[in-house]
Amino acid sequence: MLGTVANTAAIFCGTALGCLLRRGIAETYQKALYDAMGFSAFALGVNTVVSYMPRSQYPVLFILSMAIGCFLGAAWDWDGKFQGMMDRMGRSELGKGLSTAILLFCIGTLSILGPIQSAVQGDNTFLFTNATLDFVTSGVLASTYGPGIAFAGAVLFCWQGAIWLLGCWLGPFIAPGLMAEVSIVGGILIMASGISILRIRECKTLNMLPALFVSVLLYYCAEWLC
Repeated sequence: MLGTVANTAAIFCGTALGCLLRRGIAETYQKALYDAMGFSAFALGVNTVVSYMPRSQYPVLFILSMAIGCFLGAAWDWDGKFQGMMDRMGRSELGKGLSTAILLFCIGTLSILGPIQSAVQGDNTFLFTNATLDFVTSGVLASTYGPGIAFAGAVLFCWQGAIWLLGCWLGPFIAPGLMAEVSIVGGILIMASGISILRIRECKTLNMLPALFVSVLLYYCAEWLC
């Protein structure tokens, strides 16, 4: 839980810092901060893919996972449905900021894969990286929408905590080879998030999330066939 606690604390600290900047952070500085976070996320994604690719038992599995997962995500339109729900919740200025914060903090590859890696492998790298990203983002949001953004930290703690507990429960049944395949797909999604943050291309990473679950199914199918 160390990574989740650090991630939550980062949001609270970022919110406190943002509230001190009550007039908001100038757009020029916001862009500079988001550029820094975008490049950092992209670099982390590349490093993850490169690190886990040699450990892959099935070199083409991640390609099939991405293709099938993105197809399913586009068909179900998770991004559109979630954005619609956030729009309905965000009728006030605070609601708009809070819904944006929950989306950014909780519904992402780092926030989902991070607690699993922490529980199964004791590796908090993804969560510490996510904490840094969320610290900057919460500061920017709080400077505009106020201290209510801190509530997103409580939501994130419950969200990541539940995933961490699930990872602890399923840990003995998760094969090391499976984590390698899932991490490769996760690395690609992190790269996509970085590209979105940099505004190079709008990547609907929420619609790509099914690829993580597809990689699990394909791995066990491959194990059964082999």
